Amino acid sequence: MVATRPRILGQLLINSGKVGEPALAEALRAQATTGIRIGETLVRAGAVCSEDVAEALATQLGLEWVPAPLAPTREALRMVQPELARTHSVIPLDVTPRVLRLAMSDPLNLGAVDDLRFQAGRRIDAVVSTPQAIQEALDLHYREDLHQLLEALPLELQESGPTSETTLERATRAAPVVRLVNSLIHTAIDEGASDIHVEETGSDVRVRYRVDGILRQAHDLPSGVRRAVLSRLKVMAGLDIAVRRRAQDGSIALERAGRSLTLRLSTLPVNGGEKAVLRILDSDSAPPSLEALGLAAEDLHSVRRLLIRGEGVILIAGPTGSGKSTTIFAALSELDRDTQNIVTLEDPVEYRLPGANQVQVDRRAGLGFADALRSVLRQDPDVVMVGEIRDRETAEIAMAAAITGHLVLSTIHTTDAPGAVTRLINMGVPSFLVAGGLSGVVAQRLVRRTCTKCRGVGCGSCRDGHKGRTGVFQTMTLTDPIRDSISRNEPTARLRHLAAEGGMRSMAEDARRALAAGLTTPHEITRLLSAAAITARPCGSCAGPVPFGAMGCPACGHQHTRVCTCGGTLERGWRYCPWCVRPALAS
Repeated sequence: MVATRPRILGQLLINSGKVGEPALAEALRAQATTGIRIGETLVRAGAVCSEDVAEALATQLGLEWVPAPLAPTREALRMVQPELARTHSVIPLDVTPRVLRLAMSDPLNLGAVDDLRFQAGRRIDAVVSTPQAIQEALDLHYREDLHQLLEALPLELQESGPTSETTLERATRAAPVVRLVNSLIHTAIDEGASDIHVEETGSDVRVRYRVDGILRQAHDLPSGVRRAVLSRLKVMAGLDIAVRRRAQDGSIALERAGRSLTLRLSTLPVNGGEKAVLRILDSDSAPPSLEALGLAAEDLHSVRRLLIRGEGVILIAGPTGSGKSTTIFAALSELDRDTQNIVTLEDPVEYRLPGANQVQVDRRAGLGFADALRSVLRQDPDVVMVGEIRDRETAEIAMAAAITGHLVLSTIHTTDAPGAVTRLINMGVPSFLVAGGLSGVVAQRLVRRTCTKCRGVGCGSCRDGHKGRTGVFQTMTLTDPIRDSISRNEPTARLRHLAAEGGMRSMAEDARRALAAGLTTPHEITRLLSAAAITARPCGSCAGPVPFGAMGCPACGHQHTRVCTCGGTLERGWRYCPWCVRPALAS
């Protein structure tokens, strides 16, 4: 039977303005099916945060509410055995000869109160805190290493044999597996990882963290624990643990050290089992300005000039993981969100941008980028951010919006800035629309930053001389000659030449600038210099770079292409020019 009236906790949340009646009604309907408490149901639905629920619970029970971070005394910690504290998810805060002050997320757990009273030999004075705050305190003050966590697992999970569904279901909610998964996640967050990979390799399970763009080995787990770990992650993300033969996607809301994080889980069936990748997104870590990205002074001035112009399409180009979203939000953070209507279309929403209207695109629900962009343009926007230009339709709408006076920011997957133009035209966007709508392109890569403590030598803080990342950029502003070249469908090599004349530097040049400034190391820029070589071919005379489409080497003047006196290009073996029918020797 579905409840029709909000319970006391729900009414307190409504009275405090933390949640609306429709959201509470929806949570009550969900609770009737799942049996999960109303507070946790509201948190899972994203209708309210865990702090608001805990504070309302404290008010309901007439208890004290203690926010994070929790600060237990040494004497209190010694009064409670670590295993008991973890089992009941409690933290002792203070102790007197007669009373133990105890932080709990569920003060109604009378079994826990009785166990703690018996073990401590004192009356329990319960206070309310969030599950996240208590877990953080447990990790900090009752820290377990991986060996201890694995030893605490049930015997059937430590072995490599098959695990029954009943055992697996029970294990995903048992304290040992919960603590193991929490430890893997919290360690990754504390080490600054952007992704966690859980994958099977032979007889073991490998856990790897991606830190500063580099995947490195973190842990080896027994093969028997793989399904339990994957199932626990699925439970946390709201996925079906029984589905292992098709890919699934979900998300986990997590708070860690005062940070509100979103973990996006992706599972994929692979040979012999499943692989899981957990991406860690900090929605509150948007850069405050473009200056924090590491742009050269000239590039910074060019990008800001494009933003001040207030119309046209600005594209951020680069491969996956090159920091395009960070750059686009740094640009948005410099705009006036009080006097402008700024709308973002994202999949997923990665950063919170106060003052902007952020839309979560959902193609499975029929709301793709193109459809959402059409709707947004009817909302009187000044600035529109499109998470990614993936198809011709989205690109054409964006370019048309720019021509009518809107500022549009988006990302695109290309290797350099002029290549973004070629990519748009290859999508099928008319060249006149690209020439008229595009304002500029910023191509970028990320390189690891030199550790400021050891200056690249290697220390306990950085492991190998690198800590954090900075950007290497190439900025192209569209000038009239470039627009004319685009309209005439001239090759990319010609666009590069015109852009260079307009002040665009190569990414290799910017990498050398970052190296000279001490921001990175020679090892880091080597791959960028190698990638830059694909835009040129080596000269047969001096081995210098010759731009594609050029007739000769700009360094030594060696001619690489046979040219007739009429200006036509002659291929090897031709005796006559096919354009003017003169002998090829006349070239």
